[in-house]
Amino acid sequence: MDDGVQKHGSGEPAASRLHRGTNQSGMRDHNERLVLSLVRQHGGLAKSDIARMTGLSAQTVSVIMRELEDEGLLLRREPLRGRIGQPSIPMALNPEGAFFIGLKIGRRSAELVLIDFLGKVRAMLHHSYRYPAPSETVDFVAAGVAKLRSELTPAQDRRVAGLGIAVPFELWSWADAAGAPRSIMEEWRHRDIRADIQALCDFPVYLQNDATAACGAELVFGNALDVRDFVYFYIGAFAGGGIVLNGRIYSGPTGNAGALGSMPVPGPDGRPIQLIDVASIAALEKALAERGVDAQHLWTSPEEWGDIGPELDRWITNAANALAYAIVAASSVIDFQDAVIDGWMPIAIRARLVKAVANALDEVDAEGLKLPAVREGTVGIHARALGGASLPLSDRFLVGPTSASGTL
Repeated sequence: MDDGVQKHGSGEPAASRLHRGTNQSGMRDHNERLVLSLVRQHGGLAKSDIARMTGLSAQTVSVIMRELEDEGLLLRREPLRGRIGQPSIPMALNPEGAFFIGLKIGRRSAELVLIDFLGKVRAMLHHSYRYPAPSETVDFVAAGVAKLRSELTPAQDRRVAGLGIAVPFELWSWADAAGAPRSIMEEWRHRDIRADIQALCDFPVYLQNDATAACGAELVFGNALDVRDFVYFYIGAFAGGGIVLNGRIYSGPTGNAGALGSMPVPGPDGRPIQLIDVASIAALEKALAERGVDAQHLWTSPEEWGDIGPELDRWITNAANALAYAIVAASSVIDFQDAVIDGWMPIAIRARLVKAVANALDEVDAEGLKLPAVREGTVGIHARALGGASLPLSDRFLVGPTSASGTL
């Protein structure tokens, strides 16, 4: 299996690895990615700035930036005047330079998103269901991709550079929790969904675990570029997560590192259960169903859940306590700067959950540990779909902060 994992642990400082180029022949592709990554990170840079940051010669930088401009990937900004000598001309990413499609296959819904080179959402399609079925998903993608591309100009359509799939690994294992027929869920075991979708597309198709993809969206599109190491939780139908080390996703040899939903946490009777059993929105749905409340709006209206009642308060308390234990456990292994929490929920509820987690951490015995700061994610409800779109962006144009996994 080609899991595309980037290894961690070279021992070299992250900043020097990120900003170091090479003038050797045959390495221009890496240097182009390095330039694009720096321009993306800073919003715009002059040639002299890039030469200083990378250690590349001024001539090498000039050649690279001229070629990237000719290819339509970079745009010239207004010259910066007022300094001694010739005015410098910052270069910025061209929003029209490339387009990417992200697909989220969730346990209750699927999404397709089209983004430009800056990561701005140009279009989005949503499809809700009781449970995911492979054939229905492929049909949604076929119709959805055709619709998204039909709204592009021919010039824009030629610049669609790839599609990334964010999907729970071993989806067939969650038949009971998803309330789905086992026969339908078993189809996922024998389907290569990436190959099925690749057959529909004339550009590369990538695949990654959904929670890890959401983590990648926070890394690529989020607002905390100075945070190099963080543990990430995405609270969807089921809770999951990811790990970022030295500014890159760490997914491990099988792509399953950061499977935080499986982390043991104390249950109601003190016995260990998995985080997924407590912190998932499916647990809130179950509590509402026991009161006879139709909770379908949890999946169809993530921006506004309305007045749910005491079940929401209990869910936040239980989820926060479990997440606090998970953060402490993760921090005993890796010294994270931040613990980031995002999810398929209204912003106000996410804020309540994060505050409750921070309070719960004060009650956990963490002697000997330096706990990370707990903060809200900055991408939001569409993090998984955007994380899917980040896979071809990273693979083809950046110094790879994310990694793509090979098979389901």
